[in-house]
Amino acid sequence: MFNDIGALELVTIVVLAILVFGPDKLPKVIQDVTGFIRKVRAFSDSAKHDIRSELGPDFKDFEFEDLNPKTFIRKQLSENEDLKEIRSSFDLRKELNDVSDAVNNPEPDPAAAAPAAAGPDLLKKPAAPAAEQRVRFDADAT
Repeated sequence: MFNDIGALELVTIVVLAILVFGPDKLPKVIQDVTGFIRKVRAFSDSAKHDIRSELGPDFKDFEFEDLNPKTFIRKQLSENEDLKEIRSSFDLRKELNDVSDAVNNPEPDPAAAAPAAAGPDLLKKPAAPAAEQRVRFDADAT
């Protein structure tokens, strides 16, 4: 429950609790808080039990953790046989290497290259227009 609290935070909480409640009332406050946490856990456990009993035998293996979207998706991806077959046939590392090679090496391999289409070459930089073709910019006209 408190896995993400470090030692410094814990010491800070203890010091603040001593300052706020005082050393005389602190044990009583701790007992009250732990009793409240126990009641909340018992209430949630009984609610889970009631929901499972109301759903019937069809949902005997139902877990409330499956309602978390990440857990639900992970479970569905791991149990679906068609997706397992697709995942095993798809090699992401190979695909990424192919794409990075294509991006880093703009010159195509002549043995593997197909005949180029009649369209413009997008990998080639356009030539700069000659000086006489450039339109002059007039700052006063704008």
